[in-house]
Amino acid sequence: MSTNNYPYQDGFEKYLSIQGLAPITIDEYTATLIDMFEYLSNFNLSYQENHRVSQLLDRDVEQYMQMLVDNRSIQNLTYNKILSHINIYFKFLFTHGFSNNLPTLTLKGKPKPQKLKRLSTKWLNALSEILSDEKVNQYTKLTLLLISKGFSVKEFLKPGFYKLMSKIEFSENEKQFLKCFDEFIKPIQIKQNSSDIFLKQRYSDNPILTLPGLHKYLNPSEKNVRY
Repeated sequence: MSTNNYPYQDGFEKYLSIQGLAPITIDEYTATLIDMFEYLSNFNLSYQENHRVSQLLDRDVEQYMQMLVDNRSIQNLTYNKILSHINIYFKFLFTHGFSNNLPTLTLKGKPKPQKLKRLSTKWLNALSEILSDEKVNQYTKLTLLLISKGFSVKEFLKPGFYKLMSKIEFSENEKQFLKCFDEFIKPIQIKQNSSDIFLKQRYSDNPILTLPGLHKYLNPSEKNVRY
């Protein structure tokens, strides 16, 4: 008796088993595909019309993957793993004659996140200049300022860290920067309905920047903090 929770589940899981995948790995494929088809059934208009997997296109899979990024804030490694599961599934359908489409053919994985580079401590002696340097991104400035106060990146990317800001001693120069930062972050806080200070600039249900997200702001500014 078939127990399919997504199209061709029985055949696909048998195929994975023949390929030598462990049951726990096959369970991961199952969870991915059940989630994708539940999402498509609820939110994808073209799939809702006839629930024919053979008519799914790259934009349909891309819609699901983008939802994972926007609504669930998955990291790049997780994104690539899920995309790999889906890619192997559609290759199975294609090679076994269940579909003439390969909707993952144009979809690319995301780069592996780089580890946060250790900056030379020379910047500590030039922090005042960095905080007033218009070429340096505001998130980079705040990152350096908080590191100089003894906080780790992991600590100040946590929700609610902003509550500690009033307990930190800042110099007059640092207070001046924080006024400028406040002007920068206020519109984003309103958009995200959040008082946190490291926020994504696009609206998200999980608005706080991830470490890879912070990297996107730190990397372009790196050359400007080598004082």
